[in-house]
Amino acid sequence: MRTSRQRGFTMIEILVVMLIVAIASVSVTLALRDSSQTQVEREAERLAALLESARAEARVAGLPVRWRPVEDASGSGFRFEGLPERIQLPRQWLGEDMHAEIEGAQSLLLGPEPLIPAQALRLRHGNYSVRISSDGLSAFAVQPATQEP
Repeated sequence: MRTSRQRGFTMIEILVVMLIVAIASVSVTLALRDSSQTQVEREAERLAALLESARAEARVAGLPVRWRPVEDASGSGFRFEGLPERIQLPRQWLGEDMHAEIEGAQSLLLGPEPLIPAQALRLRHGNYSVRISSDGLSAFAVQPATQEP
């Protein structure tokens, strides 16, 4: 009598291979850094939310609030001017080498009036830039990143 043995993989062998693939995937994912495009888009979304938050606080408090980029010895960041002291909004970029340029002005006016002038700024990181703008009535919105030569 002949005994035939079935060929194939055991459950242990399959689990070991899956574990090796999982460890390799995690190490590659952790090794990858955010691209400039991803960083500038994430920072732009954060800034748009902060601008809207400050705009709402300006309306509630009835105070003129301005936003301006700041570059000094401690690095680059930004400042909200005119907010009450009890309101502490972030003043630093999350990533390094982030630069903001306001189009046609020195600062953005965020309130206290519900209708503000149309305003825009460009946020740059590396070769990528994103435009954040408002028509004065709607919220600040982020337009897709563009690569500059």
